Amino acid sequence: MKAIFKTGGKQYCVTEGDKIYIELLDKEAKDKVTFNEVLMIDDKIGMPFIKGASVEAEVIKNGRGKKIKVFHYRPKKKFRKTQGHRQPYTLVEIKKING
Repeated sequence: MKAIFKTGGKQYCVTEGDKIYIELLDKEAKDKVTFNEVLMIDDKIGMPFIKGASVEAEVIKNGRGKKIKVFHYRPKKKFRKTQGHRQPYTLVEIKKING
C-alpha cells in the first residue's frame, strides 16, 4: 500500500516499513507521530486531503545533515563572505497506513 503525505512543506511517497528523512519535528526517539495530511493512497486521490486517512510513524532519531559551504562573491568590489549550514532532520520509520 502506497501513500503520499505532506509535512514540513514537502510531500513524501512512502510504503509501510520505509525509513525517510523529513524536516525536524519536536519529538524524541521512540515517539509515535501521526501525519493526517494524506494526499493519496494507492488509487484514491484527495481534494486536497483524504478524510479520515493517516500515516503512522515512529521517530528513530533527530540529527543534522552534512555541512555545506555558502560562498558569496561580488566581482570588482573586494566582497567575499563564507558561511556554513547544517540542515536539521528527523529520521522516521513508517509503521502503518490507515485509509
